[in-house]
Amino acid sequence: MKTLLFIAISLVSGIIAGEILAAINLFVVEPSTDKAISFETQKDIAKGEKVDFGELSSYRIWQKSGTFAAGAFIGMAYGGLLGIAYVFFRKYLTFSDDRKKALLLAGLIYLALYLVPFSKYPPNPPAVGNPDTISLRQHLYTTYQITSVLVAVAMGVIFFKFRRVNKISYIVPAIYLISIATMYVTWPPNPDKIEIQMSVVNTFRAVSGTTMAIFFGLIGLFFGLLWNKYKPDQTSRIHTMQY
Repeated sequence: MKTLLFIAISLVSGIIAGEILAAINLFVVEPSTDKAISFETQKDIAKGEKVDFGELSSYRIWQKSGTFAAGAFIGMAYGGLLGIAYVFFRKYLTFSDDRKKALLLAGLIYLALYLVPFSKYPPNPPAVGNPDTISLRQHLYTTYQITSVLVAVAMGVIFFKFRRVNKISYIVPAIYLISIATMYVTWPPNPDKIEIQMSVVNTFRAVSGTTMAIFFGLIGLFFGLLWNKYKPDQTSRIHTMQY
């Protein structure tokens, strides 16, 4: 394995996908966030609370200006994750083409790391939610996310260990669905009530889910293309001529 080339492929693919995600968020997701903040601000004013519009405006400017830096950081993190997972699971993926393998693995990571937690705890705009419950909400989401990943990894191990067993391709997905359904019922719901228009929240959720699907798809796409082009797993061979 060409270690430096492997690291470069993982990070570059993540950075490219992260910057595209940042651009999409800036022009598509942020308008929904602005609407949610506006609703929350009007609600606070109606309650007689004092709102510092200057501070709020400067915070949003700072937040938006850091979008691309955050995108690069997130991209590198998930690019590294995909790279590490690809090294371990590449030989077990069904496709023969590295580009298809990378897309498949990126899709599985999206499923376990984002889509399954999304089904139980869909994201809300930053202004929505009680500040007093943020620790509880983060704990619920994090434990649900970690459990989702562990279940997915366990299903992968079971599948590959018993891959020659008859109908294992049906048994494992069934066990996975039962496990996810059990998690969904077991974990408590989000403790916060949503007090703004659901149309704004649903738009934010739909856009967030779509952009994250695009993000993981792009990481898989770029990673697969770069891996297929540069082949970091192939070590160079030195042939000596005999006279």
